[in-house]
Amino acid sequence: MGGLTYIDFLAKFGIGGAHPGGFGLTKYILSKENITNNSWVLDAGCGTGQTAAYIYEQYKAKVFGLDINPIMLEKAATRFKNLNFPIQLIQGSVEQIPFEDHTFDYVLSESVLAFVNKPKALKEFYRVLKKGGRLIANEMTLNSVLNKFEEQEIKNFYNVDSLYLEKDWITLLQDTGFQSINVSSQQVDFLYGNNKQEFNFSPNFEPELFEVLNKHGHMLIKYHNILSHRIFTCTK
Repeated sequence: MGGLTYIDFLAKFGIGGAHPGGFGLTKYILSKENITNNSWVLDAGCGTGQTAAYIYEQYKAKVFGLDINPIMLEKAATRFKNLNFPIQLIQGSVEQIPFEDHTFDYVLSESVLAFVNKPKALKEFYRVLKKGGRLIANEMTLNSVLNKFEEQEIKNFYNVDSLYLEKDWITLLQDTGFQSINVSSQQVDFLYGNNKQEFNFSPNFEPELFEVLNKHGHMLIKYHNILSHRIFTCTK
């Protein structure tokens, strides 16, 4: 596939709500929190800005979007400009967040931790959260242990360094210092209508990216009983 990755595919296709459960699940999760117009929210790995825009529109919170991918940031910037939303975008890594300690009331991570150094990123999330601040994470989670071949196949395709079971995530969150850890695996798209997948295609994208899309579909079918997700909510 010419070195093109799953992240390249997401960026060039401009997919909003690519995380497990989709945009409907995002809205449902956020509705369970106490976000207000006084809340400072970091959308860590904001992608094309679909969730960040929703948070501002729905709650009028002070929203910041952080992403390392310039293509996604450009699409997010265009979205916010067209909507006239005062959302600040920052290019940077979740492993080294360019904000002071105790800045945010909420950190949101949607299918981001899976692709980075998990302990390092979680320590950064913990650092930038205020005391009592909330982490909301929707992340790839294995339902059962894989054999070595299966594990390597998934790691290679998604370019991830590790695959976690639910208990592994909980242990890591506890080790980071998070408390009141709640775990769920809801699929609630049907509760929130009009959640068709959003695309924002780049003008020039490689035909090979369709191969990545096909392979992604193949992986989802092959590992549909094993490759899942969990929603983790916890407090600093």
